[in-house]
Amino acid sequence: MPIHGPRTLLATIALATTLTLTACDPAAEAPPAASAPVSAPASSTASTSPAGSGKHTLAEAATAGGLTKATGAGAVSDVPVDPGEMRDGMHLVVADYNRAGQTSGRRILFVGVDSVPEDPNKRREHLWRGLIDYALQNGSTGTPTTAKPYQPGPLGGSLECLSLPESANATDVICGWSDTTTAAVALFPRTTPADAARLFAAMRADLEH
Repeated sequence: MPIHGPRTLLATIALATTLTLTACDPAAEAPPAASAPVSAPASSTASTSPAGSGKHTLAEAATAGGLTKATGAGAVSDVPVDPGEMRDGMHLVVADYNRAGQTSGRRILFVGVDSVPEDPNKRREHLWRGLIDYALQNGSTGTPTTAKPYQPGPLGGSLECLSLPESANATDVICGWSDTTTAAVALFPRTTPADAARLFAAMRADLEH
């Protein structure tokens, strides 16, 4: 399937100056942007929990977290975000999901990989960069805030979200998770980071096994 991984200058600069991920290399970070980032929570236990035993895998799900996978005309048919190097034994899951009762408008886009050969946090960062590029060319605006950790759910690992602010109101949010073997990201149109984090954790329960 074709790979579309746009790299806009705006997204690259915005990400390099504001996005703080648990897997980032401190030496590679640029000076902080003038806009105030989202402050980190008082406790890091929300983002880093025991990852559980055994190897985790991803699989497509007709429903995920109460959302319905889009099919037919208008459903995502290619890979809008470069997933990074794919090796034998890895699975790539790309799908968009409708909220309850949704019949039009932008859907929630999910991209994830399993059996990651390198540090899954670094693979999540790669996916995250690509999804920000994608979002900024498809209706989102503004400089990304700093990623904030949230409860990852029973599978553990790390789950973080950031917003792409257009105003002080709800806007587009990007969330990502990583654990011992998987990394995934999702774009949530017009929501808040806390709501997106809860929904992403619920989706994860249906997509990761």
